[in-house]
Amino acid sequence: MINSRHRKALKLVAEFISPYKRTVAGALIALVFTAGVTLGLGQGLRILVDQGLATESPENLSKAIGLFFVLVLGLAFGSFARFYLVSWIGERVIADLRKKVFNHLIDLHPGFFEENRALEIQSRFTADTTVLQSVIGSTVSIALRNAVMLVGGLMLLFVTNAKLASIILLGFPVVIAPILFFGRKVRQLSRLSQDRVADVGSYVGENLTQIKTVQAFNHQPHDRQHFAGVSENAFEVARARIRQRARLTTLVIGLVMGAVGIVIWIGGLDVIHGRITPGELAAFVFYSLLVGVAAGAISEVIGELQRAAGSAARLFELLQTRPAFVREKVSRVLPDAVAGEIRIEGLDFHYPSRPERPALSDLNLTVRAGETLALVGPSGAGKSTLFDLLLHFYQPDAGRILIDGIDTAGLSLSDLRRCFALVPQTPALFHGTVADNIRYARPEANQAEVEQAARIAHAHEFIQALPDGYQTKLGDAGAGLSGGQKQRLAIARALLANAPILLLDEATSALDAESEHLIQQAMPKLTSERTTLVIAHRLATVRDADRIAVLDEGRLLAVGSHEELMRDSPLYRRLAKLQFRNEPPESAQ
Repeated sequence: MINSRHRKALKLVAEFISPYKRTVAGALIALVFTAGVTLGLGQGLRILVDQGLATESPENLSKAIGLFFVLVLGLAFGSFARFYLVSWIGERVIADLRKKVFNHLIDLHPGFFEENRALEIQSRFTADTTVLQSVIGSTVSIALRNAVMLVGGLMLLFVTNAKLASIILLGFPVVIAPILFFGRKVRQLSRLSQDRVADVGSYVGENLTQIKTVQAFNHQPHDRQHFAGVSENAFEVARARIRQRARLTTLVIGLVMGAVGIVIWIGGLDVIHGRITPGELAAFVFYSLLVGVAAGAISEVIGELQRAAGSAARLFELLQTRPAFVREKVSRVLPDAVAGEIRIEGLDFHYPSRPERPALSDLNLTVRAGETLALVGPSGAGKSTLFDLLLHFYQPDAGRILIDGIDTAGLSLSDLRRCFALVPQTPALFHGTVADNIRYARPEANQAEVEQAARIAHAHEFIQALPDGYQTKLGDAGAGLSGGQKQRLAIARALLANAPILLLDEATSALDAESEHLIQQAMPKLTSERTTLVIAHRLATVRDADRIAVLDEGRLLAVGSHEELMRDSPLYRRLAKLQFRNEPPESAQ
């Protein structure tokens, strides 16, 4: 049975269908028409036998054949209309649903994606929407058509011959009960088989994504052995499903054809004794087959409908996920020209997954417009958390953040985030061309602006050397580019954004000396005339900053120049000796 959660999800699917009422009406008309023509074929068969064959009149036979072909032609055109309209509805609704889910997901806070597996969300976009598309665009139509034929067929059985129809009804439970019993087992094994196939896909995807690690550790023999086991498990479940399905098919054929044989035997006796005509018997057998096939089809699609209800529920779980914070009312608007002063007052924050440990505690800090401030501290000090809160990926528990004196809590997220350009330590590159990745910050930028940003970031030379220059397509996450090349593309993107505030999770800590040198050359242009907060891992960055903020366990311990902090901050002195690797810190005193 379909539970209340599934019913609610299917009700929401119906809401997606409702804008296309005219198409649905056309599909229903075509469906009823084709079902009616199919039922009419039985009467055509009766006329063909009684008036065409039995009379031994070529003229009557021609008329009967003509009527039969008219019915067949009507069935063909009706089936075309039904198939096209129903399939169109399925594809249209799923396209709308995918857009709705995607548009909802990209507005959810990043914490949601840290708590939910990306592969699981992708599965809902592909597997679950495919199931729904199949059901809306095919299964529902099949169920309705067979329901109409089942009811119509039963009525016409009684119209054609009430005695034989009563015999059919008496034997109906004997035929249907085993079909329902074995059909349920087939559906259970089908679901289990899908799970095993999903295991195969998941294992393949994981290994191919990490192929360098797999090969670097010579892990292929173990992976081959493990994958063989996963594949064999999928095969064993599939074999059980096939065996059960074969038994069901054998049972259906045996019971249905056995029932038809009994009806033909009883009806044949009636024909011999003149109680019914041969045409009536032929029509009755035809309707008996229709009713049997329709009943079997409906029992099959019940499982598909239950599966679709589950898929719909999984998709609507995503749609019903509410953002961690919603800004329904926007009370302030930033001016077009933003100077970039940042003032942080009494900021407190706990991650939802770690409520017992504060990520930031009573943080107070002012960054002057145009100033470069370096953030230093051990791992877990709260440096990246501060970036997340500035961009409002999370909502602070207490305190406020002001830009040019305006409380950011009253701004729309789009207005707030246009103030920032982010260069992460691990560059985020997307599938597409090099130009597309640079233009990601400002999609309307022209080619000249893209190339200018690349030149300033010292990326133009290596881009020109690529096979198609700026139109070279990048693989997943920029596969094929070095770390330094990826980072220079990220810097070019930030330059093109031309935002008043730059958030730089220093990107040179894991690069070779040449790449670091090129990126350091690009830094003055990148930080010029804009407020810059940089998470610092190297002494060169610290020395170039106007001021340095020292954080530890979410608290701001000290703010000052390198020399001042070397003198006054024990933690900074220790970090300078252990962490900053560009030059010995003592030489800078």
